[in-house]
Amino acid sequence: MQWLTFKKGVFCALRPRLWRHLMQGVAPTIEHIPALSRFSFRTVVDVGANRGQFASMARMLFPAADIHSFEPLDEPARTFRSVLGEDGAIHLHSSAIGPETTTATIYITTRDDSSSLLQPNKEQEDVFGVRTARTEQIPVKRLSECLNAAALNKPALLKIDVQGGELDVLQGSDDLLDCFEVVYIECSYVKMYDNQPLFADIVQWMGRHKFAPRGVFNQYNDAHRGPVQADVLFVRTSNDTAERDT
Repeated sequence: MQWLTFKKGVFCALRPRLWRHLMQGVAPTIEHIPALSRFSFRTVVDVGANRGQFASMARMLFPAADIHSFEPLDEPARTFRSVLGEDGAIHLHSSAIGPETTTATIYITTRDDSSSLLQPNKEQEDVFGVRTARTEQIPVKRLSECLNAAALNKPALLKIDVQGGELDVLQGSDDLLDCFEVVYIECSYVKMYDNQPLFADIVQWMGRHKFAPRGVFNQYNDAHRGPVQADVLFVRTSNDTAERDT
């Protein structure tokens, strides 16, 4: 992780347009470029946006795309707007995504990009040194309450990085899932949050909805537990139309 942080710093330092991002602690998630660079998306839906790290990377890869990012926490959302707010094609939505409209408790952790609607457990603290700092009430909506199919110009990407809430997001997006060619999800092999679905649960759910895994990226391995989590690329089994011409 320290090596990746160094690489991101160098990446930003060599690109003056990213200096303002770096000054506010926002470096694009360049680790996702190998998974996504072969695609040509016109829409990116970024669930679990935090300070805009993924949106910043997506803008570099897909300069003409509309980006819809979802971040329910006020502090990271303020940074997101400061860094990316001048881009008229990036839209920040201040809610979480779930199966129904409600208000839910979020566990805000000592590193807020690990915050979750599920309570962090001892594994999270042992592996990543992260624990709950406080809780807060946030709004939760279905994706179709925030976007409609007409807004999702194809090819479209759904990215999910929500610290254990992956199935809730998928269930809250199922009526729009046909709009996406690719879904990119951070999945866990080890439960880091109470009642967290694991890799096999996500693969099974995606298979029932006609998506198949096409690659595993950025796997994190713990010295004692082995593989802990990874980013999994799912592609709709009926077509690969999102891929760039080669």
